[in-house]
Amino acid sequence: MAKDKRSFFEKLTGSVSLSNEREDELPETKEENWIGNSPEEGELNVDVYQNQNEIVIKTMVAGVRPEDLDVAISRDMVTLKGKRENERTIADDDYFHKELYWGSFSRSIVLPQEIDVDAAEAVEKHGLLIIKLPKLDKNRQTRLKVRGN
Repeated sequence: MAKDKRSFFEKLTGSVSLSNEREDELPETKEENWIGNSPEEGELNVDVYQNQNEIVIKTMVAGVRPEDLDVAISRDMVTLKGKRENERTIADDDYFHKELYWGSFSRSIVLPQEIDVDAAEAVEKHGLLIIKLPKLDKNRQTRLKVRGN
């Protein structure tokens, strides 16, 4: 019987890493995947919720330096990209379990409502990234004074 070499995350979610497939099932080498020569990216797990004034996104980015995070925001979408670097001081043969994800990751989140891009803020504390996105109030009205020339 073949030993299941999937990571804990892959077992939990049912996902399959292309690098874990048997070599006789894939014609590519380990460095290549079906998308091309780009390395495989992980996907962040996120919590997205709203309160009366804003949409909040929370995700764990422990081990990622702030300069290695890229948060791109539009009025209806947020894209998070980054990378988590692994210290290569331990040989693969010395591991008993290897479940942590190291490498590039990304996640795009379609927002349920338009947000004010200029007032958005992101804070990372103790490995938790919190992005606060103020909602645009489409019902808000203002009155303009008409000036004469």
